[in-house]
Amino acid sequence: MNKTIGLIAGSLRKASFSKKIANALIPMAPKGYTFTIISLDDLPVYNQDFDDDKNLPQSYTSFRKVLQETGGFIFITPEHNRSIPAVLKNAIDIGSRPYGKSGWEGKPAAIFSNSPGNISGYGANHHLRQCFVFLNLPTMQQPEVYIPEVDKLFDDAGNIKKEDTKELLEKSVAAYIKWFEKNV
Repeated sequence: MNKTIGLIAGSLRKASFSKKIANALIPMAPKGYTFTIISLDDLPVYNQDFDDDKNLPQSYTSFRKVLQETGGFIFITPEHNRSIPAVLKNAIDIGSRPYGKSGWEGKPAAIFSNSPGNISGYGANHHLRQCFVFLNLPTMQQPEVYIPEVDKLFDDAGNIKKEDTKELLEKSVAAYIKWFEKNV
């Protein structure tokens, strides 16, 4: 069983709250598991011509290889205009191609959404779930992870200040590991 779990933050911003959450999850990996951040920073917008013409950007090849070598995924996402950030949708599309060789196929997933507001990325969370049905990414149903007021969550060093949120993340990671083990 491949116990490498990819953490995918749906944001490019250097000081992204999703990236901070991903970094906070790394030490929560249980013994025997590795949590690793999968960067989306260098992925050009998906164009099927790259696949059809066999002229792939190196970043596509590297990204797809990482997906194939990863056992499961935790997606940490903000919400953009009540939906999925463009960079995250782009990565999902790149990883699902070429047709029939998806790097996502059958790998257990979880979605942790966040927002400075109280809705906590609800729209993005559920839009991702819709994509994952088609991609055959079995997605953890409970607990649902919505992190409100994420702009108040971290201290200047990037540590989680709110103990109740840290506990929620720890419980959610533990639940994901159980979900992962049932679905691999």
